[in-house]
Amino acid sequence: MDTAQRRKSGGINLPASMSETSLRLETLSSSSPMKLSSPLKSMSPRTISNLSASSSPSKSVSSCSDRFIPCRSSSRLHTFGLIEKASPVKEGGGGSDAYSRLLKTELFGTDFGFSDFPAGSFNGGSPMSPSKNMLRFKTEQHLSGPNSPFSPSILGQDSGGGLSGEVSTTPPRPPRKVPKTPHKVLDAPALQDDFYLNLVDWSSQNVLAVGLGTCVYLWSASNSKVTKLCDLGPNDSVCSVQWTREGSYISVGTNLGQVQVWDGTQCKRVRTMSGHQTRTGVLAWSSRILSSGSRDRNILNHDLRVPSDYISKLIGHKSEVCGLKWSHDDRELASGGNDNQLLVWNQHAQQPILKLTEHTAAVKAIAWSPHQNGLLASGGGTADRCIRFWNTSSGNQLNSIDTGSQVCNLVWSKNVNEIVSTHGYSQNQIMVWKYPSMSKVATLTGHSMRVLYLAMSPDGQTIVTGAGDETLRFWNIFPSAKTPAPVKDIGLWSLGRTQIR
Repeated sequence: MDTAQRRKSGGINLPASMSETSLRLETLSSSSPMKLSSPLKSMSPRTISNLSASSSPSKSVSSCSDRFIPCRSSSRLHTFGLIEKASPVKEGGGGSDAYSRLLKTELFGTDFGFSDFPAGSFNGGSPMSPSKNMLRFKTEQHLSGPNSPFSPSILGQDSGGGLSGEVSTTPPRPPRKVPKTPHKVLDAPALQDDFYLNLVDWSSQNVLAVGLGTCVYLWSASNSKVTKLCDLGPNDSVCSVQWTREGSYISVGTNLGQVQVWDGTQCKRVRTMSGHQTRTGVLAWSSRILSSGSRDRNILNHDLRVPSDYISKLIGHKSEVCGLKWSHDDRELASGGNDNQLLVWNQHAQQPILKLTEHTAAVKAIAWSPHQNGLLASGGGTADRCIRFWNTSSGNQLNSIDTGSQVCNLVWSKNVNEIVSTHGYSQNQIMVWKYPSMSKVATLTGHSMRVLYLAMSPDGQTIVTGAGDETLRFWNIFPSAKTPAPVKDIGLWSLGRTQIR
């Protein structure tokens, strides 16, 4: 009993087989290590674990615990790319990649484990060992969604830091607004419903010429003044009109096969040239040459500087010539006919340099691109309905699109890379296309008959269309060349319908 009380008062709980004198600390010099006396050698590990030491005779009991280890899964250490090099595995050590990955997951968390480290990078090594990737920022793959500000597609970089070949995910530009209704309508009595005629043209001096029956009328877009240019008489009729590029003179093709040249400012006839056997349905000016196409299947080139009626005759079509356009550089002349052919002529050659026969109907609609040399667009009639694009340098067809209805006219925009087409059977619509994607910018309707006539204003913003319903409609569809802002639905002239004669 005395022994038990003595053990309790001493503050040390010892087994019954041990005495207090058998456990003591030896005072050692600073140069020699501290040792426990030999009785501890005979103790079992279980006995040592039950010992509790007190540095003072205080009644408070101190508790011992292991060091604090933070949760590695919430640290997101993989953000800094702490990927270590694989350490060599000792021979006979039995190292396993699966075991290393499992151990890594247990130490650093589940989201630090399998997906972010390549195979072979877990073969040992301390997690705190120096690495060349230390403090190097690495984009988190699971946070780089399409809506993340660090998305590689938005930054234009891939996961490796290089340039990405994918298309940027920036929002597309909103489509340009095109008014769906004309801002001006003119009555055009006796405007013929004939696919092979060309009765409307707009000059560079902002004057619109229209062939109505036996007369040609001029309408000034600046003041809406109407002037009667000429009257061919009861035995003839107007089949085509075309202004010179300067806008001072206008040529008129007649049903009797004549080509007349008039001074548009003085309303005076300057020249009359013959040579065609029947109606002259199409005219085209270059800088110095006037070309005319006829139902007699021939094309005549006229030069007002020489006294002869024509300087050359181009023979190649097998039916009526209904489409004719000079390129902007005056080097090539494109002609379309009722024989479904599209021919390209050189300014010095008497034979066509290209014969394009892919169309399956009459080719009246022809337009040269003002944005690219050698780019030609053509449209086919009811049996074809296609707009085709050609490289006249190589003779290759670049693209073809089925519009679903007869193509009557084509004209390129001077301000933007877009093209306008007018159509006949069966929808009588006006369509604006973006080139080269040929996506539809706008579809305009309003005419009750085929939209056979088309011309563009000198500023490139407005087009005028004519049809057999005896109306001329003005559409404001293109932006200006200087300010590519959306076109406002406000016309130069007041709304309503007026007479052109």
